[in-house]
Amino acid sequence: MTTQEIERTCNGSQSVALTTPELRRADLGLGKIFYPLGFPVEVKTNASEVLDILDTLWGRFEQTQNTIPILSEVCVVPGDSIECPPLPVYRLTPSLFISIADRDNYSIVDMERNSAEIWLSRAALRHRRYAGYYFLGSPISSIATRYTTPIHGGCVALDGRGVLLCGDSGAGKSTLSYACARSGWTYVSDDGSYLLNSSLDRIATGNCHQVRFRPSAADFFPEIEGLRMMPRAAGKPSVEMQTAMIPQLLCAQTAKVDFIVFLNRRAEGRARLASYSKDMARTYLQQGLFGPENSRGPQLETIERLLSAEVFELRYRDLSWAVSRLQQMVRERL
Repeated sequence: MTTQEIERTCNGSQSVALTTPELRRADLGLGKIFYPLGFPVEVKTNASEVLDILDTLWGRFEQTQNTIPILSEVCVVPGDSIECPPLPVYRLTPSLFISIADRDNYSIVDMERNSAEIWLSRAALRHRRYAGYYFLGSPISSIATRYTTPIHGGCVALDGRGVLLCGDSGAGKSTLSYACARSGWTYVSDDGSYLLNSSLDRIATGNCHQVRFRPSAADFFPEIEGLRMMPRAAGKPSVEMQTAMIPQLLCAQTAKVDFIVFLNRRAEGRARLASYSKDMARTYLQQGLFGPENSRGPQLETIERLLSAEVFELRYRDLSWAVSRLQQMVRERL
């Protein structure tokens, strides 16, 4: 990648210019292919710690897609600091997804070229969860535009029939997804699902290897009490749990979606499951799209295929009732 300058404004009027020297591939002598969400990502780096972090982040995924690998080049720069860098700010253009914490810690994902350039300091690598969540995982944005349609929703399956759980922030997507999994459902994702553009069967994939909760979820699930909290991109703290911690959980990378359920736990009145407007569902599903213009057509087609599934709204307050009602919905339509 040739030299480019990225400017951001921080602390009011202060402007910081980041100059990116060309990555010298000869210096990135370490490499490995990972399969986040089942898609190949070829990582080249000059630091073994990068591969260790990505093995924790992506190492459990199995390859399910034979797409051209996304190239992710990660250059680690020296430094004596032990302090964790600041949380990044984000810039999004039609073709670029940029995360910037400071002049030594930033990533540039080129969604048209199917590549990512990531620069990290040694200080960032000492904070593995920070480096993984905010920077090393950023090539997912290329998967989310080139090969899939991102959905702000969890996904679970019962008897081979997938349920996409959608709703605004705070609707309980992660909590209900995990509650279903604890009740014997198959867990696919908590609040980030991806519909495969190449499939005609409404196939959703997600990160079945972790669940992220609001801290208040410990009131329902005592097993997450004491797990470490971490700020998320939106600034809201989350508790992250690896599903491998609970051996009895059934997990799968993909599921065929037969139902879309919009969650509403703030509504007054009795709890109920009722039909939901497909026009309103379409508006919700389209609002999360981003990336190059040439990705929009396949994504809109994928959303229309998804809307051939049944769409409902679930109004609820009691978590156990919600799980039971979803189970009834699936089994009465076999």
